[in-house]
Amino acid sequence: MQPILQKQIPYDALAQKPLPGIAPLEPADWLIFDDAYAAQMALRCALLKQRPDEVACLAPEALPAAQEALRVVLDCLSQREGFGVSETVVVCPDGREVTLDWSQPLMSLGQIIQEDICLLQKQGEEHVLTGAVLCFPASWTLAEKFQKPLIDIHIPVGEYDANIAKRVQRLFDGVRAGRPLWRKNALWYDDPTLFTPRSENAPRDPVPAKAGAYLRSERQSILRLPQSDAVIFSIHTFVVRREDIL
Repeated sequence: MQPILQKQIPYDALAQKPLPGIAPLEPADWLIFDDAYAAQMALRCALLKQRPDEVACLAPEALPAAQEALRVVLDCLSQREGFGVSETVVVCPDGREVTLDWSQPLMSLGQIIQEDICLLQKQGEEHVLTGAVLCFPASWTLAEKFQKPLIDIHIPVGEYDANIAKRVQRLFDGVRAGRPLWRKNALWYDDPTLFTPRSENAPRDPVPAKAGAYLRSERQSILRLPQSDAVIFSIHTFVVRREDIL
């Protein structure tokens, strides 16, 4: 199978920033459609069809928030060239027609946009993962994170200590509707495969920067939904060859 790659990343993925490395994001720039759209979407649709229980989940009480997330995305797409949007069908730039299922809104989202979508809702003092469509996990497993709070979601990330956890929780508390935020990461890989689930009990051995053949970078965005007050954590995954980034 041919690797699914982009030719470039639209930001400096290797620039160093102190954690959590958050910056403001223009709402119009929230969703990205790049040169890997058709190939990534073909893989996403295959995973959603063949392995739905591994790549999507939704707590029953989170359905209204997930439906709001779908509406927000449709509003964004209605302003984008290449998409045809109605209440029941979305025509995508690669020519596919996606029939919307409002009873499974995250499954519909997973067939339309490249971003993985995680839905977090405040329960007590912490935000908890109540739903997600996650086709491109970078060495973690959705089943292990579902219905867990932020601090547990980031196990076994070593640098995610109690201080960082408090700062991230404040970000999720403070992000305002219409004023999204973003950050990025960058990891070197020998394998460009996008669907790479891995248990937190078997973490990936890091690939040295001098040896990695591929750079994998996630643009991670935080967006408040105005009606449900839930937070979307979206992930756009880029994988580029070493020679295209250095």
